[in-house]
Amino acid sequence: MTLAQTQTRLQVRALNPALGAEVRGVDMSKPMDAATFKQLHDAWMQYLVIVFPEQHVTDEQHVDFTRNFGEPEIFHQSIIKSKRVREIFRVSNVDDEGKLMPPDHPTVRQLSAAQSWHTDSSYRTIPCTGALLHGVEVSRTGGETEFTNMYLVYEALPEKLKRQVEGRKARHDFEYLSVYTGQTLKPMTPEERAAVPPVWQPMVRIHPVTRRKSLYISPIYNDEVEGMSPEAGKKLVAELAEFAGQPQFVYRHRWEPDDVLMWDNRCTMHQVTAFDPRERRVMHRTTVVGDAPVIAA
Repeated sequence: MTLAQTQTRLQVRALNPALGAEVRGVDMSKPMDAATFKQLHDAWMQYLVIVFPEQHVTDEQHVDFTRNFGEPEIFHQSIIKSKRVREIFRVSNVDDEGKLMPPDHPTVRQLSAAQSWHTDSSYRTIPCTGALLHGVEVSRTGGETEFTNMYLVYEALPEKLKRQVEGRKARHDFEYLSVYTGQTLKPMTPEERAAVPPVWQPMVRIHPVTRRKSLYISPIYNDEVEGMSPEAGKKLVAELAEFAGQPQFVYRHRWEPDDVLMWDNRCTMHQVTAFDPRERRVMHRTTVVGDAPVIAA
């Protein structure tokens, strides 16, 4: 972590009873000192989703800030990865040349999966820690991002569902995206496929920092559940996702230009609401590489 002169004490304001807080007092374009990092990390662990308003950062500054929390992930597909800054994952219906892409463009079709509940990089052997998303151009016809607190979801699960997930694993397969969305997506190259083979992850995990239990699923990647038929497994995951989407667990963020959101992928899921595909939406994401295997509860 880069050290610098101490910044002012952070101002933290809760946004929702379930999760989410606005944090002011951080300038993402500048290095961060150890004391500020501790305050910020503590707030992140408490609120799970952090909103940094009015962050006029370049992609390079975005990446540098991400490195305070770990190494940025390099996405395994070229279809969405930025051509300029390889650590940037472009959640955008606008191409690198600034042109709006039609709804049937392969990139837009693949990104449509984000309109369902998921957690990032769950298909990696060691899933990511978190992500930071910069609203470069935000939509006004929708395109809001919803987050659900998977600690609270697990704690509130009916006993029948809790018994079904305890001690079980779900399979996370990146290629299941095409089945889940019903879209014909651009096939992965052999190298891309080899980078993300299907993995089995515990459905109940313990957070390595907070030590709290949470439900851990990612419906757009979950094609099987251990000890169940594929059909029964998918039905269980769908039931869990529906339960997790109840309002008491969810914070919905309405974007303003240059908002940056940081969330913990170990204990949340998220999805984007639908928006008019004729409206430009340009969001740049970094993803923090995971540093430890998933701890099963």
